[in-house]
Amino acid sequence: MMWQDFVFLAGSVLSITFLAPTVRDPSARVPLGSSVPSMTIGTIYGFTYATLGMTFSALGSIGVATMWSLIAFYRAPGAQTGPKNIVRFLHDLFQQSRQFRSTGARAESRPAGDHDQPAD
Repeated sequence: MMWQDFVFLAGSVLSITFLAPTVRDPSARVPLGSSVPSMTIGTIYGFTYATLGMTFSALGSIGVATMWSLIAFYRAPGAQTGPKNIVRFLHDLFQQSRQFRSTGARAESRPAGDHDQPAD
């Protein structure tokens, strides 16, 4: 048993603890652009840890991926819930990539300093 396995497990337990309030808050709205990649990375980490024989780390990462999945399913902006949010995210991502490819470098962009500042 490697001590690193428990360190990664501890980090995952902390992540799960910090994500729990978001899952429980019905008014929370987390963009799919944050939750879907985090869910995917947690799943990949879980698989990777499992292949390294780090069982506790793998379980912790799958737990984190599960929390992000719940957030993506039930705390995303919009009226629909569940796995349809993932399909919506992938569809929007595909549309944005098509639009980017068609406009490419011709897209209008503002200079870096030309943006609105939020009010304090």
